[in-house]
Amino acid sequence: MQKVRPKKALGQHFLTDLSIARRIAATLDDYRGLPVIEVGPGMGVLTRFLLEEGHDVKVAEIDTESIAYLRREFPVLDREGRILEGDFLQMDLDETEPGTGPFCVIGNYPYNISSQIFFHVLNYKDRIVCCSGMLQREVAERLAARPGTKARGILSVLLQTWYDVEYLFTVSENVFNPPPKVKSGVIRMTRNDVTALGCDEKLFRTVVKTSFGQRRKTLRNSIRGLIPAGAPMPDSDLMALRPEQLSVGDFIELTNLITRLREE
Repeated sequence: MQKVRPKKALGQHFLTDLSIARRIAATLDDYRGLPVIEVGPGMGVLTRFLLEEGHDVKVAEIDTESIAYLRREFPVLDREGRILEGDFLQMDLDETEPGTGPFCVIGNYPYNISSQIFFHVLNYKDRIVCCSGMLQREVAERLAARPGTKARGILSVLLQTWYDVEYLFTVSENVFNPPPKVKSGVIRMTRNDVTALGCDEKLFRTVVKTSFGQRRKTLRNSIRGLIPAGAPMPDSDLMALRPEQLSVGDFIELTNLITRLREE
């Protein structure tokens, strides 16, 4: 069977180590019976194990050559309409998985759009109960970064607000075709029990993004633009910290402080 040519423009690096593919598929072992969307299946190295484990999997693929390969190699997916052609970032997942029930997302994510993929997942946080897979190690470490670490950033906080994020293991660059220039990391995000933040969620996101927009500054300086003109800065110890030092709870507290100043 003719293989798919990796395309640099699509960030394709095909995993060749089947044991690693099996380990990644196993991250969804606790979710058998739930629908699964696999992002960027390529030549189906991960798809194969998901099907073997009995997962109800659909695959989202933008590369026409990969789609043709999947149709030949996995006829059950083609026959049952489980090959989703197009850009995952543009897909309405409520239409892809009709109804209101939970589902999972998994993939060997393209490095060049991995952050965008997780922002897209956040839009469906009320339905996606588990999201796992492989991405560039530095990005994987950032998603799982705890308060007080340099890797912590906007996506760390926004994801950890709604998910428990685990960094599972590192993957060598030597098990891909073509080999990337960096190592990869595998993570798993499991939906926590948070249903409401107790603050203005839109403002919360703005506060997080604004804070990290000037991450070398303390919050007293970085969020000044969010405070009404003439209003005093919040009287809080948080003002002396930098954004990577704050927990999710701290950002919620900060959001409520700013809300009160705006109301006054």
